[in-house]
Amino acid sequence: MRKALLFTFLILFALVSCSDEQYPDLDNGLYAEIKTNKGTMVVQLFYDQVPAAVANFVSLAEGNNPLADSIYKGKPYYDGIKFHRIIKDFMIQGGDPNGTGSGGPGYKFHDEFSPELKHDTIGVLSMANSGYGTNGSQFFITDAPTPHLDGYDAENNLKNCENPQIGCHTVFGQLVLGFDVLKAITEVEMKDARRGKPMRPVTMESVRIIRKGKDARHFEAPEVFTEEIDKRAEELAEAARAKEQLKEEQRALFEEQRQQADTLESGLAIFISEKGSDEKPKRSQMVKVNYAGYFEDGELFDSSMKAYAEKWDMQTRPKEEMYGPTEIPYGPEAQMIAGFKEGVQQLNYGDKATLFIPYYLGYGERGYRIIPPRTNLVFEIELVDDRETE
Repeated sequence: MRKALLFTFLILFALVSCSDEQYPDLDNGLYAEIKTNKGTMVVQLFYDQVPAAVANFVSLAEGNNPLADSIYKGKPYYDGIKFHRIIKDFMIQGGDPNGTGSGGPGYKFHDEFSPELKHDTIGVLSMANSGYGTNGSQFFITDAPTPHLDGYDAENNLKNCENPQIGCHTVFGQLVLGFDVLKAITEVEMKDARRGKPMRPVTMESVRIIRKGKDARHFEAPEVFTEEIDKRAEELAEAARAKEQLKEEQRALFEEQRQQADTLESGLAIFISEKGSDEKPKRSQMVKVNYAGYFEDGELFDSSMKAYAEKWDMQTRPKEEMYGPTEIPYGPEAQMIAGFKEGVQQLNYGDKATLFIPYYLGYGERGYRIIPPRTNLVFEIELVDDRETE
């Protein structure tokens, strides 16, 4: 028995020692050795900053991811997978077992963003995705700085990553060895350069995890991944409960205001919640309007005001500086839905009001983007009094 235990210990010690001896200059940490048919790269993994992404990558590489499809259980996931998209001066992308860019391990998980982790240099390791919260097994390594892929903007404000027109990607590592290999891969002969398709496959022959130091050796990827997934699920559940509470409060307020609102001939109903001045703007004069748009059930769908967006844990503008009043002409020529511009024309400078807009004065029979067809809307608006005082 003692001999068996000693033999097992010696094998484990030998594996650790080989790893340390092969890369003696690496600092303590968690790394991945990516052997390709063009050479070997080593990336450091930021397991303490983005634990879900790193645990996902490590557990796939080691064949023990708890959510992966059964066909991937018990074997190194990335071995034999090719870099299916290679674009010089941009990035190389791999991790799809189908080799098409549409495959994955059978699940999707959330993003992790940090203002300290950016696509600011060559060799950044990041999760590829098809939109917010759609991470799987695909990743890319940058061949140039790509700040437009960051989760935070240049002022360290979190981007509106839920907007499908805005790309945000989770940085989870950095190339530390093999920059020449990265360069060699980006310079392979291309079959279709525009789409990033190489003439001959560039394949990951193996991906092995290197643990250096006590903390890295204690990083149990399957357990960490499960914990992070469970934690995210609870966060989403709590956010959903808070949102329902906000909706109920807003819906109750709207019901009360609707009973006191004045209904115009068009069908628009308006409730003046706060009186401003006694002066109206002149016809066609440019005015500034703050607004928040809701569905009838009290759910916010848009706002020009940052405070409202933050209250609902939403980002209604892609950039911080885009929050603020909307400037429109005071009159029917305003490029707004009919009910909104009619409502604005009822206000004096400084007035605040709630508009109850029937669907035919809103986005009509067809709807628009997130607005379903035949949807009544509610807007809280303020005609900003920005006149210069004498």
